[in-house]
Amino acid sequence: MIHQTAIIDPTAIIGKDVTVGPWTTIGAGVEIGDGCTIASHVVVKGPTVIGRSNTIYQFSSVGEDTPDLKYKGELTRLVIGDNNTIREGVTIHRGTIQDNGETRIGSNNLFMAYVHVGHDCIIGDHVVMTNNAAVAGHVNVGDWSILSGFAMIHQYVSLGAHCFIGPAAFVYHDVPACVTVSGSPAEPRTINREGLKRRNFSAEQIALANKAYKILYRRGLRLEEAISAIAELGDDPMITMFVDSVERSTRGIIR
Repeated sequence: MIHQTAIIDPTAIIGKDVTVGPWTTIGAGVEIGDGCTIASHVVVKGPTVIGRSNTIYQFSSVGEDTPDLKYKGELTRLVIGDNNTIREGVTIHRGTIQDNGETRIGSNNLFMAYVHVGHDCIIGDHVVMTNNAAVAGHVNVGDWSILSGFAMIHQYVSLGAHCFIGPAAFVYHDVPACVTVSGSPAEPRTINREGLKRRNFSAEQIALANKAYKILYRRGLRLEEAISAIAELGDDPMITMFVDSVERSTRGIIR
């Protein structure tokens, strides 16, 4: 299941039932879990740990050094979870010692063609990044987020869980959970109602998210006032998730 033209460093660890296509290069310090499929003309460099049942399509570059000018060849790594699909031409860079020295990607994500994940990013689970979407260094993407085609996320930005980033949006500030943004620069538009429906949130929880959004963005309140007013909606997990995503912001939320 490993093509005879593939170049695999003797220190690489390859799990069971792994397929490696022609002219693919797997470097030193790479670990690939069971059941992965690596297509032709892929480059995987280490230190990189890839979990089980991932599929990486042709011409992708996974675990390469970051082009960040601060990077001086220090030993950093990339960690990828399970069941991810990494389509054609995707680039994913390792971390830098200026952060935690690690880029981390969760499980069950879809990275469509020519997506870029910069150094020190943390990508959650069930994230979809559409063609040519790009996240700069130190970006945190919450679970179930969707980034539309050509969306660009500025460094150090955090995207809350279940948020939706519109096509070709340029996001400079943190996006709260469940919020839809679009434009360049991106602006808040509404909640990600359709996404929440697909993930089986109840009608009552979706209504709570909508109320929280209106308090934050429609009443003209100062941020502290808005957080207090949202907290009064109750202790439903939807409200907790929304408030936490706002309170954790270090860059300032999009407004």
